[in-house]
Amino acid sequence: MVQELSCRDLAEQLDQKKPVILLDVREDWEVEICMIGDSLHIPLSELPGRRAELPDDKPIAIICHHGVRSRHAGIFLEEYGFKDVFNVTGGIDVWALEIAPDMTRYD
Repeated sequence: MVQELSCRDLAEQLDQKKPVILLDVREDWEVEICMIGDSLHIPLSELPGRRAELPDDKPIAIICHHGVRSRHAGIFLEEYGFKDVFNVTGGIDVWALEIAPDMTRYD
């Protein structure tokens, strides 16, 4: 089962330089509006063909706009044997509200 990771906990892990892959599964147009630095961008629709780009020996925190697509991505990755997969609760929208208030938000 995909575990949940709050935006605050993710920010703490990134600040402490803990080894975590931040996978952004939003569409290209969404990433053009805003993105967390050092994210790996693979749109959800491309994930089946690009999963080999992900290391299987590091935790993966998956983010989308609100947390729905990232949960689907997490389920998909777990089905292919990935361990330590986390859904970032609330997505980039909550990230913008709680962590980066200057970040552009969108509907």
